[in-house]
Amino acid sequence: MGKFEEYSNKYKAIRMDRQDGILEITFHTDGGPLQWGGMPHEEFPRAFYDIGSDPENRVVIMTGTGDAFSGPPGSAESAPKRAPAQWDSTYWEGKHLLWNLLDIEVPIISAINGPALRHSEIPLLCDIVLASETASFQDSGHFISGLVPGDGMHIVMPMLLGLNRGRYFLLTGQTIDSAKALELGLVSEVLPGQDLLPRARELARQLAQQSDLVLRYTRVALTQYVKRMLHDILGYGLALEGLGSADSLMRQR
Repeated sequence: MGKFEEYSNKYKAIRMDRQDGILEITFHTDGGPLQWGGMPHEEFPRAFYDIGSDPENRVVIMTGTGDAFSGPPGSAESAPKRAPAQWDSTYWEGKHLLWNLLDIEVPIISAINGPALRHSEIPLLCDIVLASETASFQDSGHFISGLVPGDGMHIVMPMLLGLNRGRYFLLTGQTIDSAKALELGLVSEVLPGQDLLPRARELARQLAQQSDLVLRYTRVALTQYVKRMLHDILGYGLALEGLGSADSLMRQR
C-alpha cells in the first residue's frame, strides 16, 4: 500500500496536495504549463500507480498549471524516430500510462485549465470532466506530425466522439474548443477560469460523502468497458506506432 509522504514529492512533473482524502494533482514543467516529453511519459505511469495503491486517496482532482493543460504543439521535427529496441520503453510506458490511470479505483475529476494539445485522452478519461472557457483539444503529436496515433488516442477519441468524428479528429488535427467539446459530450461543464478549481473541489466534497467502498467500486464499475478496450487494442496500437516511428528513422538515413 502506498503512503502519501513517500510519493507526494517524488515526481518532477506533478505537484500533489491532499486534504480530507481529496488528492489534487497538478501537472507542470518547472512550475509552468506541462511540456510533454520523455520525463512526464516516464513519470506519469509510476505516479498513477502510487496514487492508485494508496487507500487514503478517496477522490482525485487532476489539473494543469497556468494557461495551458498540456503542450507544446507537436511537429514532424519533434515526433520520435526510434529503432525497435529504443521503442520498447515507450511501449511499456504507453501501456501503463493508461492502465495505471484506470487502476486508480476512486473517482477522478479533471479540471482542464487551458488547451490540451498533447495526450488529451488523459483528462478526458476522468469520471467528471470540467473545462475552462479557454480549454481546447487537439491531437497535435501524432498523425499530423507523422506518427501513428496508436498510444490510446485511437481508442479514446473514437469512443468519446463516435467512430467517424473520432477518425476525422485524429486524421485532420482538428482543434475542438470548449464550447464545441461541451456540445459533443467530451466535457460536462465549461466554466470561467477562476471558477474551475472551486467547482472541482465542490464536486469532490460531494462525492466524498459516500463510503470508501461505494467510491471505489463505482469507479471500478464505470471503467470496466474502457479497460477491456485498452486490453484488446492498446498494445497493438503502440506496436504500430513504433513501426511508423522506425520507418521515419530509416527514411532519414
